[in-house]
Amino acid sequence: MSDEMLTPRPVRDSQSEMTEIVLPNDANPLMALLGGRLMHWIDMAGAMAAHRHARSHVVTASVDHIDFLVPVRVGDLVILRSSVNRVFQTSVEVGVKVFVENYIADTAQHVASAYLTFVAIDAKGNHLKVPPVIPETAEQQRRYEDAGRRREIRRAELERRRKAKR
Repeated sequence: MSDEMLTPRPVRDSQSEMTEIVLPNDANPLMALLGGRLMHWIDMAGAMAAHRHARSHVVTASVDHIDFLVPVRVGDLVILRSSVNRVFQTSVEVGVKVFVENYIADTAQHVASAYLTFVAIDAKGNHLKVPPVIPETAEQQRRYEDAGRRREIRRAELERRRKAKR
């Protein structure tokens, strides 16, 4: 990969927004959005930001905790906003924040948030280096620092599980 491809990029260059309308096929018998469908949309929204930043193929390596805070009903709009929080050599942590909008009542609520880790790969599946991300605002800087802490927690948990298997 050329040095030009590894030039640091600001968070704003890869921020993404995706909107979906909840249809009956997306819902359970109570006409509420299926959790699995929302997780799929979160993965897609996260991948968009990771692809844009890495300018390569990416694959999902992990998804941190997801809480479903409020129900989403058939006919609601779901807005997913994603941005790169931090880059670690070949991986990218992306934050996705989800909102539900009832356009009839003109209301919006926070539905869920998740942190996903993607790994950049080439067509043969080899890991690729990812350009560093430049946080430009205080909020982006906070998310950058928080991502470092989450990575340490993920690594410690992975090590704990490895030791438990022995």
